[in-house]
This record gives sequence, C-alpha cells and structure tokens, in this order.
Amino acid sequence: MDTSKLDNPVWFSLSETHRDSALEFDGVKFYKPQYCPFGGFIKMDQTAQSIAEYARDTSNFYVVGDQPKFNSPIILHQELVCNQMVLDKEISIAMDEHIVDLHVDHHDDLLNLVNLVQPGYFKNKTSELGNYYGIYKDSQLVAVTGERMKMNAYTEVSAVVTHPRYTGLGFAKKLVAHTCHQIFLQNKVPYLHVAENNSGAINLYEKLGFKTRRKISFWNLIKPA
Repeated sequence: MDTSKLDNPVWFSLSETHRDSALEFDGVKFYKPQYCPFGGFIKMDQTAQSIAEYARDTSNFYVVGDQPKFNSPIILHQELVCNQMVLDKEISIAMDEHIVDLHVDHHDDLLNLVNLVQPGYFKNKTSELGNYYGIYKDSQLVAVTGERMKMNAYTEVSAVVTHPRYTGLGFAKKLVAHTCHQIFLQNKVPYLHVAENNSGAINLYEKLGFKTRRKISFWNLIKPA
C-alpha cells in the first residue's frame, strides 16, 4: 500500500474523509478550529498569508509536516517531534473490560477527561471527527481512545488517555486494540503520532505491533495577545 499520504496527514485528511471540516486559505488547509487546531500544506511559498488568515480564528495551532513560513506577529512556540507509527495487523489481547461507544450523551465526560490529561488538543467538536470508546468505573469515565484524522485508506488513533488514578491497569492497550479493530473493519489502516520522548507510550505501542514509519513535526504557532 502507498503510504506517501502519511507524510502530509492533515492535508490529505482534509482533502478526503474530512473535507467538510476544512478551511482553505490559498492552498493551505486547516481544520475548522472547533474540530482540531491542525493545518497542512503542499506549497511552501503560500503558507505565510494563509497562516495569518487562520490566526484570526484561533491564536494557538499546529502545522504538521515541513516547517511552514510565517510572519510577525505569529511566532513559533515549539516544534513537537513525533514518531509516526503504523499498525499492519490486528492486536491479539484479552478483552475483559466493558468498552462503551461514546456518543453525544458522553460528550462532557470525554471532553473533561482528555483535557485533564492532554490539555489543548481536544476541542468542542473533535469527537465528531471519528468514533470514540471508553471505560467507565463507578459511573466515571476513566479511559478513552478514539479516531482523529481520517483519509480514504488511513485513520489516526488519538486521545489515548487514562485518568491519573487509573493508570497501570491495562485500559489503554485494550482501548487501542478495540479502536484498531474497528478501523480494520472499515478496511482502513490504523496509525498514530506519539512524542518522540514519550518512551513509555512508544514501548506500549511497539508491544501492540505498531512500527515507527518516520519522524514528523508538529509546529506549534501562536499569535500573542
């Protein structure tokens, strides 16, 4: 299978499955900020003005892939280098937890948990980009995993989150396995992004069968108040 579209996952997600969630400014595509603060581009010489346009809607966002050009007052806050990892076969583990399909009734629980553990990425409509799954204990959502960027052939596994009081119980690997199974049922290939210095998560994903395809940068740009 041709994996080249994974080199530019935002662009191709917004050109394919998520085209209705796209904002395009002169050849640069961004997710509408209420869905996901990510952008991608093809032509380097078009990025500066497009980034300025998008910054009118959101002051803190990411461009994924090659480093974009941008002008003042936009500044580069950080470069987040990630391992892009791909799974080529089903994960075989015991599934002994009750996994809940999260829908609109679970929206607040999902939003609150992800932003508790990974603040800044999960927006009010992020959950509309794909399917999300969770584990509840004593009526509290304690672990989730879901889908974010989607192309015709690939779906990104995202929001792999466990409440700090419930880590170490194997919830993450079971939710990742369940999510990937659902992606394979759609005849798509699961992939994910994990910070290159997050050795614990990388080790977990490798044990589940994910393989690192490449390093990819998430350029965090901000427009100061």
